[in-house]
Order: sequence, then structure tokens, then C-alpha cells
Amino acid sequence: MTTLGGTGVHAGQETPMVRPLGTADTVALRLLCERHPVANVFLSGRLEAARSADPSDLGGTVLGCFSGRELCAAYWIGTNIIPVQATPETNAAVAPALNARPRRSTSIIGLSGPVLDLAERLSAWGRPRWIRADQPLLQLGGPPLIEPDPEVGVVQPADFETVFRASVEMFCEEVGISPIAQGEEGYRARVGQLIGRGETFARFTDDLGGWPRPGSLRQVLFKADIGARSRTVAQIQGVWVHPHRRGEHLAAPAMAQVVLQTRRRFAPIVSLYVNDYNTRARRTYERVGFEQIDTFATVMY
Repeated sequence: MTTLGGTGVHAGQETPMVRPLGTADTVALRLLCERHPVANVFLSGRLEAARSADPSDLGGTVLGCFSGRELCAAYWIGTNIIPVQATPETNAAVAPALNARPRRSTSIIGLSGPVLDLAERLSAWGRPRWIRADQPLLQLGGPPLIEPDPEVGVVQPADFETVFRASVEMFCEEVGISPIAQGEEGYRARVGQLIGRGETFARFTDDLGGWPRPGSLRQVLFKADIGARSRTVAQIQGVWVHPHRRGEHLAAPAMAQVVLQTRRRFAPIVSLYVNDYNTRARRTYERVGFEQIDTFATVMY
């Protein structure tokens, strides 16, 4: 397992200076993200789209940690907190600012060591709802190793409602709460955005082995989304197989098709992260050709 890149701050050095980033920091932030393109794909993608580190362009705040004039770490602050090239030293510098403001973020996501260390320092945030400390970060930079499923394709807007229902089920199963518990509007917008950009893949079926739903026979058999992407990396999220058809070895060929299409249309490297205990999924991704390059963690509040 390889950890790529590092920062310029080490134990014993002066405490990093923390401030919000702006337009003048755009190049420095881009170079920081490039130290680990796979781990930092979320912020890299945002930065590429906005072409600026200004909060009004990025759609969220980024706190930067500086060692002298060098940007040595950054923290995306939005619905999630996503550390970029963080260390215990930069976490110690940024934690007081996070503890001093009301918590609006629901999770911390990123490389395991920095994420778990940061969570320990956020005393004002209360006890996390759950901690997933070992999520292998996988990548595939070539063609899939198995034959793709040709029935998996890009979801069209006409299938929004069917895919939306499957997305809700996937989220409930993965996170343990409903994404529409406080209202549907936000989650519907997110699903619609992914479909509109051609970033959701699915295979549909009219036969779930005797498990039709009232009012509609057409169901999602398999789905996956591109949750984040840059010019070089696309991160797959939201992988789901209908519960009534699991164990039929459908996921590996379906994922192979997602990899094939994603590499053709978006980025040469396809990545994802998976819970360490999900041995079935890990075997599936291994069959497709994914290899572990690092470890993520997710802390949810």
C-alpha cells in the first residue's frame, strides 16, 4: 500500500498559519491537490470547474494552512470536510477554527490518518454517529480485466424517477438514514444533476425473480455514479445492486462497463473507496482490476 505525496510541515516546526483561501491561492491549491490526485479528486474537480479558489466560485470555503509562504494543507468546508495533504500539525492548527463555529458539516472524509486525527481534535462537535476507519482506496488506470456488461449504460432523464428510488435505497442502506428524511428537494436535485451530466450508469430489468413493485415492473438492477472527477481521475460512488438479485455475479461485469465508459468519456484513472468489511464488494472490484493504493476513513456526525 502506497501513500503518495506529503507536506512541508513536520513535528517541531512552527505552527502553521491558517486563513481562508481566495483567488490568489488558485495555483498553490492546484499544485497541492496534484500531490495525490486520486485522494484529492473532489477538490481538484471543483477547482478545475471554477478555475479559482475564491469561495464564491468554488461553492464552499477552503481553509489553507501555510508554513511560511508555502501552502502545506487545505480543508474543504461544506456539507463534508475534506482534508487535502493534512498532517497532525496542520490539524492542530485548523481545529480551533472548526471548534469555534457551529457545526454544519455532517462528515469528514479523506485519507484515514489525517481524518481520524482531526476528528479527535473536534471536541466541540460531540460524539460521531459512526466511524469507518478502514476504507481501502482503489484505482484502475487501464482497461477492466473482465468482459463488460453491454446492458449497462448512461442513464437518460426519462428514467429519473426509477433511478431516484434506487438511489434513496442505496443511501439508506449505506448510511443508515434516509437522504429525504428532511425533504426530497436537495437529493432530487443531486440525482438529477448526475443524470444530466451523464455521470450515472445503470442496468434496468423487468424481472426481479418474482419481486415486481406495484405500479411499475421496470427496476434498477445495478447503478453507479461518478461522485467526483478531474481531468485525470474519476471517483465512482453509489454502487448498488438490487437486493433481490445479489449473489448472481452481476456486479463485476457491470462495474467493468462503468470503468470502460468512464475512461472513454471522462478520465484515464477510475477510483473508488470501499468499506474494509464489505468482502463481497472488495472481491468484485479486484476481479475488475482495481488495486489498493491508500486508505480512506469517513467520520459521520
